[in-house]
Amino acid sequence: MSVPSPVATRTVLALAASVTAPFDEPTLERLEPTLRTIGLDFEIAFYELVRRREPDHEPTLEALGHAYTQRGRHELGLEVDRRLAELRPDDAVVHYNLACSYSLLDDKDLAIASLERAIELGYDDLDHLEKDKDLDALRGDRRFQALVKKIG
Repeated sequence: MSVPSPVATRTVLALAASVTAPFDEPTLERLEPTLRTIGLDFEIAFYELVRRREPDHEPTLEALGHAYTQRGRHELGLEVDRRLAELRPDDAVVHYNLACSYSLLDDKDLAIASLERAIELGYDDLDHLEKDKDLDALRGDRRFQALVKKIG
């Protein structure tokens, strides 16, 4: 079992010192971002350990890629999404997630290409596509607008 980092320990201790029961709504709202970050860091550490033992375990890669993205570690999320695309080349959702990773890194050409591939493979969740903030970098691109029309 690994030992928590000194930074994580100090963060938790500082949080604990600032909290008094009962946990009212303002206190919970104040704590939520820090607790979410600690939770994501724990998830990432856990999935990285699993990945070391079984590098191509697809459910682990899916969860790790999502956690990296949520934590803002987009380069690492892209690395995981690329690996998933190699393992599951015919999976529409994998290619959609790959498009999101490219978009988050502002690589519009590869994001559009991955999104096109996702749609070719059957991705058709127009509602999600239109609301997904990961694709915001593409919204003004005429190619993205054409893809939205294609599945709309």
